Amino acid sequence: MRLVMKFGGTSLSEAERMIRSAEIVNSYAKNNELVVVCSAAGDVTDKLLEIVEKARRGRAEDVERIHAYLESLHRGLLEAVGDVRVREDVSVFADQLLRELRRAVSGILYLREVTPRSMDYVLSFGEKLSTRIFSGVLSSMGLKTYYLDGGEAGIVTDSSFGEATPLIEATKLNVRRRLVRLLDEGYTPVVTGFIAANEEGVVTTLGRGGSDYTATLLAYCIQADEVQLWTDVDGLMTSNPKIVPDSRVLEYVSYNEAIEMALFGAKGLHPRALEPAMMAKIPIRIKNTFNPSGRGTLVYERSERDDKEPVKAVLLVNSVAMLTVRGPSMVGRPGTAVRILDTLHKAGVNVMMISQSVSESSISLIIRREKMEKAVSAIEKALLGTGVVASVESEDDVAVVAVIGEGMKGTPGIASRVFGAVASKGVNVRMIAQGSSELNISFVVKEEQAVEAVRAVHAEYNLSGRR
Repeated sequence: MRLVMKFGGTSLSEAERMIRSAEIVNSYAKNNELVVVCSAAGDVTDKLLEIVEKARRGRAEDVERIHAYLESLHRGLLEAVGDVRVREDVSVFADQLLRELRRAVSGILYLREVTPRSMDYVLSFGEKLSTRIFSGVLSSMGLKTYYLDGGEAGIVTDSSFGEATPLIEATKLNVRRRLVRLLDEGYTPVVTGFIAANEEGVVTTLGRGGSDYTATLLAYCIQADEVQLWTDVDGLMTSNPKIVPDSRVLEYVSYNEAIEMALFGAKGLHPRALEPAMMAKIPIRIKNTFNPSGRGTLVYERSERDDKEPVKAVLLVNSVAMLTVRGPSMVGRPGTAVRILDTLHKAGVNVMMISQSVSESSISLIIRREKMEKAVSAIEKALLGTGVVASVESEDDVAVVAVIGEGMKGTPGIASRVFGAVASKGVNVRMIAQGSSELNISFVVKEEQAVEAVRAVHAEYNLSGRR
């Protein structure tokens, strides 16, 4: 089989964990062709963001402190490289990268300015360091490895620094030419996640979830049989085990279910990463580095066998607020919703959920709680007094419960059971949204009642699997 294996930051955060992850790769290398993708180690990306911000503000002492931390962390990781000769080679490479990082940050410190392009350049050092060290660990164990950053592997993007979009056809051609040749020659390519390059060869990054995206993109390009995302959880779960103790790992979910779960914060997957795998129908397996014998979760193209489980998961989104925009003049007036949404867009506020009754006299919106004051202010300034909007009400003590399952489509009585279970616990539902796909029923409740609502639906559908 041809596999792409991606290891997250937690799996690479300490020398011991690097060795554990390398042993997993080694166990698969005996009978498979492998491409390995690495995230930055531990909290390195956060530290790089912090060092840029400190440099921009001229905080030289803080910059030096963070740089010393990064240097110490990666020196510690070098201990995982067992072969002394290989360790020396990797150490030279790491020293060079750390010097380049220092120069880049010094430029920001002196100019007191950071651009999206320079930010991407600084952030790229996390993956470069961890990946080169991990390549050395694998080499010490006897694997014939070849280190590449994302651009060297052939990933070409536009110049939207911070959230670059791959140019699929160019990337596919480049990656096939470079990686397949290495695989044919018996190498295990070890590639940086998150990093790519534009058509001029300038470093870009793929944004949040970028390492997962790198893995599935490479899999698409080389026609891999499976993508494995190694992380610190056993897989996608029926709910958050912190609030529903008897939550269980889902053995199978469809691509669409996984997207919904990822959008609602399920740990272990980013929705953007699913796109390349879906295009090529490549299954994605989510596995736990600290429990490699566990089956994990397989994300795949849905089959009829899953119709027996209409509801797969119940998830909770906190830290949200509800805005309700009212006005009698909104009734029958075309473009009102567009004006409200456009106003929020211009204010930089993303709308997570929207509901409007057929009377058209009010529109309710769910946004991130930290954006609430900004959103209210924007709507009041733009629309109050125009004869369209009469009032804007806000509530910051709400939460969203999402009930997810592809088998809900066409199954009668799902909503009845969901809201019946919630009502039986005395929980009042404030707002409801469901698309025509019937894949997701989302509803809003008071934050103090949210956990009870999640538990009620989880129990109603026996998602723990207990008889």
